Amino acid sequence: MAKKKLYDCLECSAYCCSYTHIPTTKTDVKRLAKYFELTPEQAEKKYTKKGDKENPRVLRHTDDEHFITSCMFLDKETRNCTIYEARPKICREFPTQKRCGYYEFLIWEREVQDDPEWVATTD
Repeated sequence: MAKKKLYDCLECSAYCCSYTHIPTTKTDVKRLAKYFELTPEQAEKKYTKKGDKENPRVLRHTDDEHFITSCMFLDKETRNCTIYEARPKICREFPTQKRCGYYEFLIWEREVQDDPEWVATTD
């Protein structure tokens, strides 16, 4: 039986999308290529960059007012994924835990700030 989540990703500011390395597999790149009607080589060049030994290819980032940078496919206004149907495997498998420390922090801050819309910023 699946673990029941104790948080709502739709109430978050997409913290997980700010992770420095969002790994992509060859299958992820093929999925992106199909979604954008590109060749896998074009998709890899356009949407990924060199990562590290553990994650050779990772998604590119763009500027983000809350987390300095975040996944290039994160809509910065709605904080939702713009390629949800074509998202990488790691995003499809997320969340892997019942709890999310950032979400719990965010909810606590919203209560303390008495502001249900409060979002952490880099300021």
